[in-house]
Amino acid sequence: MSAAPALTESPQWDGLRGCVGGWARPAGPLPDRADRGKDRGPALSENQNLLAEQRRALILDDVRKRGGVRVNELTRKLSVSDMTIRRDLDALARQGVIEKVHGGAVPVVEASTHEPGFEAKSTLELSAKEDIARTAAAMAVPGSAIALSGGTTTFALAQHLLDVPGLTVVTNSVRVADVFHGAQRPGASGGARAGAATVVLTGGVRTPSDSLVGPVADRAIGSLHFDVLFLGVHGISVEAGLSTPNLAEAETNRRFVRAARRVVVVADHTKWGTVGLSSFAALDEVDAFVTDAGLPDASRQEIEEHLPGLVVADGSSEE
Repeated sequence: MSAAPALTESPQWDGLRGCVGGWARPAGPLPDRADRGKDRGPALSENQNLLAEQRRALILDDVRKRGGVRVNELTRKLSVSDMTIRRDLDALARQGVIEKVHGGAVPVVEASTHEPGFEAKSTLELSAKEDIARTAAAMAVPGSAIALSGGTTTFALAQHLLDVPGLTVVTNSVRVADVFHGAQRPGASGGARAGAATVVLTGGVRTPSDSLVGPVADRAIGSLHFDVLFLGVHGISVEAGLSTPNLAEAETNRRFVRAARRVVVVADHTKWGTVGLSSFAALDEVDAFVTDAGLPDASRQEIEEHLPGLVVADGSSEE
């Protein structure tokens, strides 16, 4: 196991005056109580009371942007104990999104066949997914028949579609179906939302992303027709089009695309340029691509050359 690069320690600890009960004290007089902690680096005050999920999302973002993190850096930055950080790293490692190394963590290099689970993906790009979901929901026409594929972005979208009346929703996502079935709002008998959607959940084999795929799902989707398909993707690129690491999911997604009058891809900016094991649709089969403002300008230009229906959700429509 490789070690994360060492950091320069504070000069205060250049010499140790002694150890008592296994604890080391710095050389020289201890600072006054009011001054203690001033050498620990700037703490992010808005992170003082972060939920575990939010904290882990920040850690994962740091790992990916910097190529690695150290425990002592994270304790200072997030103002929590090293045990809390180690538990966070353990949780992220179990999700398969980081690799723990001595003193810290580094990113996991993913193969084209790697398929992260729903929980692992649900902590990523949260604000981007919310912006995308809000923008895409405005494309749903009341009373229409729509389809939602599996994924964390379509899961976010489903929550915004609860206010669109009279929808018929076909999905192969267990999580998406739960959103509609579990919605309880005032306005109808039993507390259910007035004008609630009719939901059809396909059968099939469950994937790590909580999607149902395979022959059963394929047959169900192939017999239906949708006004709009909202499609989450593992990767999207000029060369590979839309792709996924799951071969069975690729075929199920092909059926979705064929059954839809209009195809709207919903994916955050990190999906652009990613290529999974199996392609299931070309860019010219996509009517709109809703993504977030994190998309670099160069990528925007490249997409617009091949896909005129680019929609960048910048969050400005948030109430």
